[in-house]
This record gives sequence, structure tokens and C-alpha cells, in this order.
Amino acid sequence: MALTREQLAQRVARELQDGYYVNLGIGIPTLVANYVPKGIEVMLQSENGLLGMGPFPTEDEIDADMINAGKQTVTATKGASIFSSAESFAMIRGGHVDLTVLGAFEVDVAGNIASWMIPGKLIKGMGGAMDLVAGADNIIVTMTHASKHGESKLLTKCSLPLTGAGCIKKVVTDLAYIEIADNKFWLKERAPGVSVDDIIRLTEGELVVPDVVPEMTF
Repeated sequence: MALTREQLAQRVARELQDGYYVNLGIGIPTLVANYVPKGIEVMLQSENGLLGMGPFPTEDEIDADMINAGKQTVTATKGASIFSSAESFAMIRGGHVDLTVLGAFEVDVAGNIASWMIPGKLIKGMGGAMDLVAGADNIIVTMTHASKHGESKLLTKCSLPLTGAGCIKKVVTDLAYIEIADNKFWLKERAPGVSVDDIIRLTEGELVVPDVVPEMTF
């Protein structure tokens, strides 16, 4: 079965390492804050100017002034800092973020990402996505493997306007964990209960499949 949004976030959270500064994009990536592994400390950054973002608040903890870049209410961890968005983007553009997690409409075998607009549809704006993919070496994309119409989102070449070129190396979808290298997708893990044939069928770009593909653990 395909992963839920929460399971996607749990799988991405396994990529966190002690001492990391991490930016979480809008949507599924924000859920990663709820699944930071025990025994490690990470500082989660929101580009509107919060470093040290914690889990989503309970009703008793909600503070309408404490929000992330997606305008969701959040909490702050011990040692958190609040600063201007100009300083926040200086941190991003200066290469001081160890890991970026963001969503996408499309990713292709060259590591290109399209995540900010679909022509003809309402556009909320670029946000910080272009700066984030340009300023970080370690980027994880999390998204559904195919559109609601069953069309692959892992392509030979992106068809939508690019957010960044040649910058994506890891993708976690609701069906699989895939790495990108040598202009190919490399299948590393599959979601529990999902067959390799299903992943092959829904991957347009060239996919390298090993003899054994382990199931994901959380």
C-alpha cells in the first residue's frame, strides 16, 4: 500500500542526523518535525525567521504569532532563535543549512526539480524554494509517485518550469525511496506491500532495479 503523509514524514525523518540544521518546506515536509528520532538534536529552520522549530502545538500551546513559512502555528524548542526573513535567507544562501526537505510536482533523471508553478493554475509564489535548492547540497524531495490521474512524476525530463537544475539526489515518494545518479533513478527501498512492478510502471524515467529491493522501515 502507498505510504500516508505521516509515513512519508517518518521515512524522511530517518535521514536526520545529530547536529543538523534543517529546512522543512510547506506541506508534507512540515510533518517531519513530529518525528525527529530520539537521541539526536536537530535545529529546524523556517524561512520566515525561526530557527529551532518544534512539533505542532496542542490546543493549550497554540500561539497565533508563532507560525512557520506555511502560516501554520508551530512551537519553538529550547534554544530557538527568531530573526528577520533577510537573516533567514542569508543563512540559506550562505550554505548553512545541512538538509532541505521540500515537495515537488516533478523530478527528472538529471536531478532537475519543478515545484513552484503549473501554467494556467493559481500561483501562490515562488517562496524560498529556489534559494533552498541552490543553497543546500543535501536535498530530499518528498511527493506522490504519480499524479491523481496516474501519470508519473518521476520523468525523463521535467515538463514544468524548473525550480532548480541538477540539484536533487534523493526522492521519497509514497511508493519508494529513490536516489538519482548518472542520469538514472536508482530504486533503493519500496513501501511495505508495494511491488517492484508497480514502481516500474509508474516511473517514466530510466529506473535501475537491483535484484533485491528491501521494504522501508520507520
